[in-house]
Amino acid sequence: MTAELVEIRDFLAEHPPFDELPARVLDVLPSQLTLRYYKRGTSLMAVGVDNHVLYILRSGAVDILDEQGALVERGDEGTCFGTTTLITGNPSKFTVVTIEDSLALIMPGEVFAQLAQDHPEFNEHFKAQRASRMRSAVESMHLTDSGNAVLKTRVRDILRPPLLRLPATATIRETAELMAAQNRSAVLIHDGSQIRGLVTDRDLRNRVLAVGRDPGCPVVDIMSSDLVSVSGDSLAFEVLMQMSSRAIHHIPVCDNGTPIGIVSAGDLLRLEYSSPVYLVGDVARQSDLEGLVRSARRLPLVVDRLVGQDATADDIGRVTTAVGDAIERKAHDLAKAELGPAPVPFCWVVLGSRARQEQGLAADQDNALIYADERPDGVSVQDVAAYFAALADRVVSSLEACGYPRCPGEVMATNPNWRAPLSAWRRNFHTWVRQPEPDAVLNLSIFFDMRPVVGDFALFTQLQDYVLSLTPDAPIFLAHLAKQAAQHEPPLGFFRGLVLEKHGDKRDIMDLKKGGINVVVELARVHALAKANPAVNTQERLAATVSAGLLSEHRAQNVKDAYEFISYVRLRHQVRQVRDGRRPDNYVSAEELTSLEKRHLKDAFYIIRKTQGLLSQSYPLYHVS
Repeated sequence: MTAELVEIRDFLAEHPPFDELPARVLDVLPSQLTLRYYKRGTSLMAVGVDNHVLYILRSGAVDILDEQGALVERGDEGTCFGTTTLITGNPSKFTVVTIEDSLALIMPGEVFAQLAQDHPEFNEHFKAQRASRMRSAVESMHLTDSGNAVLKTRVRDILRPPLLRLPATATIRETAELMAAQNRSAVLIHDGSQIRGLVTDRDLRNRVLAVGRDPGCPVVDIMSSDLVSVSGDSLAFEVLMQMSSRAIHHIPVCDNGTPIGIVSAGDLLRLEYSSPVYLVGDVARQSDLEGLVRSARRLPLVVDRLVGQDATADDIGRVTTAVGDAIERKAHDLAKAELGPAPVPFCWVVLGSRARQEQGLAADQDNALIYADERPDGVSVQDVAAYFAALADRVVSSLEACGYPRCPGEVMATNPNWRAPLSAWRRNFHTWVRQPEPDAVLNLSIFFDMRPVVGDFALFTQLQDYVLSLTPDAPIFLAHLAKQAAQHEPPLGFFRGLVLEKHGDKRDIMDLKKGGINVVVELARVHALAKANPAVNTQERLAATVSAGLLSEHRAQNVKDAYEFISYVRLRHQVRQVRDGRRPDNYVSAEELTSLEKRHLKDAFYIIRKTQGLLSQSYPLYHVS
């Protein structure tokens, strides 16, 4: 071996993934490479142009840009590029430009293919690089011109300094004077380092002026002491939901237990009329169904704006769900105002995408009702049944008026099967898990994505604990779930082309939900139930699969990125439909997809298909026919 080839060999041995290759392979490899010099500003690869070699940067630096011209990666000595075309096919999805005079080693495509086939660790390295490209694609889809992100507003960003605080020895008059001088509506009362309470302008009005209390009395006499606080990093819309549910108007903000400010409902509602924060607050203020319907109709406009801002599909799903929860709680308030209090404790739960906090704009209703078995004296079974039947009818009708269609399969609390005491729910789940029938598992899997919204959450917790005690030791049940996830094929052809429907009213379209989103949901669900993990959100379930050892961190991240990308493309599609006055759905035509979306959808579906192939290893499908 010449001195030049020895130098190249030593260089490769210092950089991954070549450092993992056997010595005998490294000895031969340099003679199969070509060394080339490129001046600064040279384009080595370009979007839309075929590439058939792997570049290994020997010296210098390059910028790797995506199809929108955004910087994906800045590479220096040891960086490899060109793998996407070698693995997934041409043309290139990236542009690579030298930003310094550079030397690059050129590896022919056939040499790369042989190394990838013979050495799994070599192949895995470049799979990870592909995953990184997918994440960059997801992130670039979220970029906006303004850079503004209403959804991601943190409470600390809207605090007004300085923090108003007074010692517990202060009088009511001193408190009112400070609030007037600083033009504030609240002040914290402290005793050294400990927060004792909070006094607001409402307290001065209702607990002092209205009752003729002496302003010289201690302020501790009128303060609220049972405080709930939030962190400075809490999202504004989440804090407003807390305040609405607790019927409070001010909340302390703390970092590591130290108060840094007070935020009011007014502070949050002033963010923007079209923000999710404002909409949640507006829903909470409605006093009749007509007003609730008006508020609910603004949700598509909020989602439209979020899609145009720096918000992920996961974030938008949480906002859409949060608004839906607020609407559902208000629908319950209106119904209970008419019907009176419930005869026994109950918990209203949501199912499916709402339970997972992943609701889009095309979702119908999926809900159920759990109520306590014990009844007070004088309350009959018939009384309980009649009350909850009336409650379900009013709530479901109100949700329908607000734009949430009834479930075609009648998976709603209006169905007596899904409005039952806790003991009946326990029996149902026991049968589904211990004596599973294929059709039943298919139709009832939605009940394993459940989340409480209104009522006594302890009823839900008892049911969830019981269900999770059953599922890990139910191999046939888990195998049915795994089979269900494996049977829904992503719309990807043999040669990695997107597969479109060829017949009927869905001709030349692709169902993003059936072949993409639902598959990931089902994958994550079976893994979570196998390990008795209480998470319901798909992203959280996927993260839990890593710690449980069911998926590698690399593969789980790939699936999360694929799920995020497909979900985001669906949201963009639904927003376009709303703008055009059409009802949103999950069916996307090839014509409306950009070349960027088409290419990355192929990658996303490929990742999902490969992960489906692992199911039979974890849940032997020979258990089921």
